[in-house]
Amino acid sequence: MTIHIKNLKARPRKAQQTVMCAPQLTAMLACWAAMDDVMSVGPCQTHAQDLFQCMRTTPTPKKMHKPTINFHLARLGKSIQ
Repeated sequence: MTIHIKNLKARPRKAQQTVMCAPQLTAMLACWAAMDDVMSVGPCQTHAQDLFQCMRTTPTPKKMHKPTINFHLARLGKSIQ
């Protein structure tokens, strides 16, 4: 008995993205909205500096390796056919 499964694929899990400097960005945008200080020269200057410092010191997230489930499913599909 032969089983034919055409184009085996598995959907990868979606990883949650984390925004490293989200609180600082939120504080700066809220200050801009409240004070109308888009250039960050008045009361929003401290929030802009906090965001800048956070972005300078936060390490970049490392790329995760891709799961190999589709590779193994393709191999399995060849042996099933």
